[in-house]
Amino acid sequence: MESNIPLNKPFITGNELEYIASAIAEVKLAGDGRFTRGCARLLEEQFGIQKVLMTPSCTAALEMAAMLCDLRAGDEVIMPSFNFVSTANAVARLGARPVFVDIRPDTLNLNESLIENAITERTKAIMPVHYAGVACDMDEIMAIAKKHKLYVIEDAAQGVNAFYKGRALGTIGQLGAYSFHDTKNYIAGEGGALCINSEDMIERAEIIREKGTNRSKFFRGEVDKYTWVEIGSSYIPSEIACAFLLAQLEAMGEITARRRSAYHFYRINLTPLQERGLLTLPHLPRHLKSNFHIFYILLNDDATRDGLMRHLKSQGIQAVFHYVPLHSSPMGQSFGYKADDLPVTESLSARLLRLPLFADITEEEQMRVITCLSDYLEHNASGKPQPAAVRQEG
Repeated sequence: MESNIPLNKPFITGNELEYIASAIAEVKLAGDGRFTRGCARLLEEQFGIQKVLMTPSCTAALEMAAMLCDLRAGDEVIMPSFNFVSTANAVARLGARPVFVDIRPDTLNLNESLIENAITERTKAIMPVHYAGVACDMDEIMAIAKKHKLYVIEDAAQGVNAFYKGRALGTIGQLGAYSFHDTKNYIAGEGGALCINSEDMIERAEIIREKGTNRSKFFRGEVDKYTWVEIGSSYIPSEIACAFLLAQLEAMGEITARRRSAYHFYRINLTPLQERGLLTLPHLPRHLKSNFHIFYILLNDDATRDGLMRHLKSQGIQAVFHYVPLHSSPMGQSFGYKADDLPVTESLSARLLRLPLFADITEEEQMRVITCLSDYLEHNASGKPQPAAVRQEG
């Protein structure tokens, strides 16, 4: 019997246990030791970030970013509804309102052409999400933000080691957030990082991260004692998590190369199905560099997607949908949203299927996925893509 093919499987570089043992031997496990600092320094140097603060999760980084932008009750923040809940939570927990805008049909990213219509006198920030490691149109987003004096917080949870016109994702807005969750390309189990690209935010970010104290200045010898300065929380990760993560970050090149190879294997072998109108493949604009985080396909209708997902599961292949749009959730409805408010988001979410993709996946495993998928579509797929799947060249 053939073994199951998971959606994702962590890649182990070989140095993780050695680094964890070193962290234990140094008896510095609570964070901001050698490995936490090492992760931050590597990210700063590799991606040209002014300051990186490691966090226990991307959720924590987004919450810090929202606090640094001084979001308050009545403020509004523009973001896509096709999105993980942490982005909206970071805003809503401070009393501000997430304002959901539809996505582009090609990249599934925030549609920059719809942002200005959503801006009001209460708008404080824009939070673009770089879906699947593919960049939003950051030139246009930054131009809009500058015109209206808005903050830009990049949700680059899926965008570590991906680039827009040569600039690393997470480094373009005033703030960026990374994820090193177990499902991401480079992992800590649970982990994240806040990218600070505005020097005037660095000191306050350190205070918020250290439970609202100036403890960081104390450790640098800049004050003789530390005290409570403002409201903060505990946003420092475990040193053991960062020891594991450092081994991963040091192998970013190898991990990315493996994922790139698997991504293009799917693309080459599924192109005939796209040419026949049975599915739509991801779009990669020419001016960016992906990190190949997700390989998804868009089916022509939700019934075909759901049927294919069940068929692959019956064959031991884990292929899954992604986000249920936030505007259609109970919380989204509490903000006044209703079905059909964001037609592109709703159409694409209902037709998207993620295929297994991880650094260790073999071509034999991928061919098994492709064969099962092709056999099903040959006999069950409807014949014409819906309008929301029209591709735009970028």
